[in-house]
Amino acid sequence: MSRTEKKSSSDEETTPQAPLVNESIRGSKSRFPKAGSRKESIDPKTTDSQSQNKIPKTISDLAKTLTSETELGSRMEENEWFLQKLGRKAVNKCLDLNNCRLTAADVREMVALLPSLPDLEKLDISWNDVIGGNLHVFTQQMHLVSKLKILRLGSCRLTAEDVRALGEALKVLPELEELNLSWNSKVGGNLPLILQTLQEGSKIQTLEFVDCSLTSEDGVFVGQLLPRLQNLEVLDLSINRNIGGSLNSIAHGLKSTSNLKVLKLHSCGLSQKSVKLLDAAFRYLRELRTLDLSCNKELGGGFEDTAGLATLEHLEGLDLHQCSLTADDVLSLTEASIHLPALKIVNLSWNKCIGGNLKLLLETLKRSMSLQVLRLSSCSLVTEDVALLASVIQTGHLARLQKLDLSYNDSICEAGWTIFCQNLWLLKELTELDISLRPSTFRKCGQWFRHLLSAVTKLPKITEIGMKRWLLSASQEEELQGFDQDQRSSIHFDHGGFQ
Repeated sequence: MSRTEKKSSSDEETTPQAPLVNESIRGSKSRFPKAGSRKESIDPKTTDSQSQNKIPKTISDLAKTLTSETELGSRMEENEWFLQKLGRKAVNKCLDLNNCRLTAADVREMVALLPSLPDLEKLDISWNDVIGGNLHVFTQQMHLVSKLKILRLGSCRLTAEDVRALGEALKVLPELEELNLSWNSKVGGNLPLILQTLQEGSKIQTLEFVDCSLTSEDGVFVGQLLPRLQNLEVLDLSINRNIGGSLNSIAHGLKSTSNLKVLKLHSCGLSQKSVKLLDAAFRYLRELRTLDLSCNKELGGGFEDTAGLATLEHLEGLDLHQCSLTADDVLSLTEASIHLPALKIVNLSWNKCIGGNLKLLLETLKRSMSLQVLRLSSCSLVTEDVALLASVIQTGHLARLQKLDLSYNDSICEAGWTIFCQNLWLLKELTELDISLRPSTFRKCGQWFRHLLSAVTKLPKITEIGMKRWLLSASQEEELQGFDQDQRSSIHFDHGGFQ
């Protein structure tokens, strides 16, 4: 997987030009005595006995004080120069150097910053390859930032030695709430060395180990660790294909994490049996907001006769794209989803069984009054499916929908697109619509295109319309140009170039 692909799939997540560093860099300047104030501070007539105890008693003591302050001021200037060199700025209690192309010398300079950052709470040095093999330079000084709450080391090419050093260093971070080691393959097989210091009462809230080559043994360890992490809110083990073999242990541990809000097991080799195990754990996860089980192709059939999902009354996001769902799975999910009033995001893309069976989701579409994002890309939808969707729109059940993805459904005929576009204007909250065709398919736009333009003029919030590989006639191109000039230039038609 390329570096670009990894970035797009990680949440999170990294912004190369995000502002950075810590209030202590700026705030420490206020601790320096101002010119003209030193005489006043050593005047016995204007100080009490408590302040007199702080006055240097000899010229030598005074010289040492001045030297110390001069060195601190010099260090402040060096710190500011270092950050300016990297194009970063000072931000409250945060040092963000992600994707800065750090050199080994930069790492040493960063470590030199630590004594002046005693109140540092967030450190992000992700996407810097040079960290691999050099992390020990930092971990040896980690005690200087013992108030650290967030530590992100994603895609740093950590070595096995780095991982072991990190495990030891975490002992001096009692306030740690978030740890992200995603995209570091050497974490796999060594996870116990990193997390063994986490004890009962740990403040950890977020653990992210995406694509870390975790082993089945790592998975067993995670399952045993979870009962100690009563404050855990986010657990992301995505793209670790061996995790599926230890899901029994993980599911058992999840029963003790009642505060969990986000669970991501995308592409983890889950099976039908895995769903049954997770279903038993769902009853204990009453605070869960986001559930991602996507890209587990052996999972199909696992949702039949499951009831635990219906207990997740606070669930807002459900992602089951590319899971080879069966019609019975979809039916079972619809018995479940009617009990999920908070559901805002549903992604069922790349599940072919939905084609011709959208009626199975009818109750979900009608009762999910909070639904904001619906993704049904590459679901083999047919004309009858979009006609049904249009009728649901017409009755006002999807009034809050903001993003609708119907792309890669090439079997919908012109009549289907026409009735859909005729009712599209009722989605007043819609901001994004995608009806693009597959990369291998090109088709001419029918008369429905005129209905699409008409609907868009009545959608106050729409900004993006994806319709790649739809071919416009000369007259339709003129209509679109006239539309663009008619004070609607804020709407982007993503067609990739009409032919």
